[in-house]
Amino acid sequence: MNNQEYNDCNKQRHVHEVTGITGYQNECSECHNHRFATVSGEAISVGCSHVHEIKFRTDFADEHYHEFCGKSGPAVDVGGGKHVHYAKACTQPEDGHKHEFQVASLIESPTEFECPR
Repeated sequence: MNNQEYNDCNKQRHVHEVTGITGYQNECSECHNHRFATVSGEAISVGCSHVHEIKFRTDFADEHYHEFCGKSGPAVDVGGGKHVHYAKACTQPEDGHKHEFQVASLIESPTEFECPR
């Protein structure tokens, strides 16, 4: 492998911020939900699009937290050469229950754009 190939393999690709709130859990002793915030993994090519790995640990509510590890959906164009990703899943079980969530990532590199002249 030459230096250029090595540099291309190790080049950072774009990531997305992901923030959200889980659905409420009503079956346990106290009705509650959780918040989460993370940065996705780098782009993973899939067909003509790409996805991102998403991992997070929720906040500590009702004396426990939940974890999630999975992948986003493919890129969704939002215009201006930008895109977002959706994810809909459940957290890992903890304290006898799990939470559903659905979220859209933030736009990648939100401050990188060209101003009209």
